[in-house]
Amino acid sequence: MSEQKVMKELPVCPVETTLTLIGNKWKVLILRDLLIGTKRFGELKKSIGTVSQKVLTTQLRAMEENGLVDRTVYAEVPPRVEYSLTELGQSLKPVLDAMQDWGKCYKASLY
Repeated sequence: MSEQKVMKELPVCPVETTLTLIGNKWKVLILRDLLIGTKRFGELKKSIGTVSQKVLTTQLRAMEENGLVDRTVYAEVPPRVEYSLTELGQSLKPVLDAMQDWGKCYKASLY
């Protein structure tokens, strides 16, 4: 997908742009898991838990298309596929850290 096409499809508001790129439960959990390192598809599925194979595949492809995730296929039998964050994906770490901190504070406020 060309950079110009992506820019035309993104909202004007930066917050909405961020939500467009990572604004669902699965994408945030994928980011969380890949922030600690490269993972294979099965490792991601096991870590995330209730996500279906189809949904995980769809989310990973979208994140790859948006430049957040790298997909590496190794010429082995059976093929080995690994996912990692790009530099752009890694730049979302402060966003996820802030979400984690907020979640901890919220949970603490309930008790």
